[in-house]
Amino acid sequence: MPKNRIAVVEDEGIVAMDISKCLSNLGYEVVFIADSGEKTIENLKQKPADLILMDVELKGLLNGMDTAKIIGESYDIPVVFLTAFEDEATLKKMDEISSYGYLVKPFEDEQLKSTVAKILSS
Repeated sequence: MPKNRIAVVEDEGIVAMDISKCLSNLGYEVVFIADSGEKTIENLKQKPADLILMDVELKGLLNGMDTAKIIGESYDIPVVFLTAFEDEATLKKMDEISSYGYLVKPFEDEQLKSTVAKILSS
């Protein structure tokens, strides 16, 4: 049985590596790590993913929400947002873009595990 492929889009390298390590330990394949929306779009052309974990704030011209909109128009890949922002406007905008939800940083490995498993099993 092939492993589920997950892309990690996070502009803080240490956080990205921590998430990647956790996902690998859970048996998932991390297909790529990117720190910008532009790199994410480019990577998806060569490395398809079953799920994308997307930080709201990224390097480059595209933020996470803009990148998720582009992905939604071009690919059928669920996006879970990663955010440190819990204000009502940000949460509302994330809900409008992706129905798959979000994780508020810092989050526990168990929260990541249950969120990813729930989405990939549906």
